[in-house]
Amino acid sequence: MTRTLGFKLGTIALLILLLMIPLALIGGLIGERQAARDSVLANIAQSSSHAQRITGPLLVVPYTRTLREWKTYEQTGQRHLEEREVRGRLYFLPERFELTGHVDTELRARGIYKARLFKSDSQVSGQILVPAHYGIDQDLADYRFESPFLAVGISDIRGIGNALKLRVNGRTLDFQPGSGDRLLEGGVHVPLASLQAAVPQRLDIGFDLKLQGTSSLTVVPVGRDSRVALTSSWPHPSFIGDFLPGERSIDGKGFSASWQTSFFATNLQEALDSCVGEGECHGFQSRAFGVSFVDPVDQYLKTDRAIKYALLFLALTFAGFFLMEVLKRLAVHPVQYGLVGLALAFFYLLLLSLSEHLEFALAYALSAGACVALVGFYVSHVLRSWVRGAGFTAGLAALYGMLYGLLSAEDYALLMGSLLVFGLLACVMVLTRKLDWYGVGRTPSSPASEAVCS
Repeated sequence: MTRTLGFKLGTIALLILLLMIPLALIGGLIGERQAARDSVLANIAQSSSHAQRITGPLLVVPYTRTLREWKTYEQTGQRHLEEREVRGRLYFLPERFELTGHVDTELRARGIYKARLFKSDSQVSGQILVPAHYGIDQDLADYRFESPFLAVGISDIRGIGNALKLRVNGRTLDFQPGSGDRLLEGGVHVPLASLQAAVPQRLDIGFDLKLQGTSSLTVVPVGRDSRVALTSSWPHPSFIGDFLPGERSIDGKGFSASWQTSFFATNLQEALDSCVGEGECHGFQSRAFGVSFVDPVDQYLKTDRAIKYALLFLALTFAGFFLMEVLKRLAVHPVQYGLVGLALAFFYLLLLSLSEHLEFALAYALSAGACVALVGFYVSHVLRSWVRGAGFTAGLAALYGMLYGLLSAEDYALLMGSLLVFGLLACVMVLTRKLDWYGVGRTPSSPASEAVCS
């Protein structure tokens, strides 16, 4: 290999490394814009309502228990009976819990950023079996039961959109603000003063719930047998939580999904029992499932994914440029390589700025089209031929099309990228199979060059 050829290849490699500086700056700008967007979305959620989690209903029975213990005075040795009172609560989960609902989404804009809010219209029903004396079969006389109540945990009560009314055994009762229990944090509750402790009872309950929120809607399956069914016009659901839906259907018009769990799968009763003495418990509420309404891949993630292929893109473009220079015996200055590289780098800046105002596919088409047209016009003069420039432009346009395919097919990105690089390498090897690389760097007047030209 001649010294001139080695110098040219080293210069091209150095240019690629230098071009990584503006690409790194653009990558940092992507992160900054994404952080600004996330801050605006958090502010929108703060002024409306956050992600929603529904926990309950469950029956809560406060009680006071008298404890008696024999103790001995240290000085006299006499024994005496000491009494003290402790307060506690009994919890009863439903035997059957059902929730069916439909969820619609809407966009709220603040500046150029948009947040997706959801509004759910749900019907909740269930059945709670209450044993006689609330299941206390020892030292019953030591217990004083207070008024029981039915509690429903709702993580952000600002999103409640209707006057909640509980239907219980044919009667209608009004919900009151606050869950009334620390385990549920925020929510609502209904006092059940008419509940008789002396006899076993069955509570058939139901209520309608209109709820607004952002980001996600999750449900804690509190029933011994829990069934949840959701439908929505949102076509890009992301099912989250400890359980995936047993049945689901997704198309361009939306989705429908249904879950069914039991105590054997959730172990929720044991989780609740372990939380009673702690006063609060994240383990109980963490056993939830639901759906996320966040765009699975937004424009910032797509742009960030695109810029990760920048090094490969630059290398392939410069390789094609160098190949045209070698095969056509042209002299291309490193500055011309640098200008083409800067045009390729500015593609990502255009993509970032346009995608904040347009759909990503349209922003990509406009950014790629502008860069291809600019580079094609410039290269046509550098290569001293519109035909050569058109060929280079067509190849560059094909690279942008392949890059968009890589972004769209994330699961097959590695396979597609590997096939692309292998195919381009094969093309280079075929085109240069008879090239005398020792004569590439020499002047046309040299014998070696004449031999190559002949």
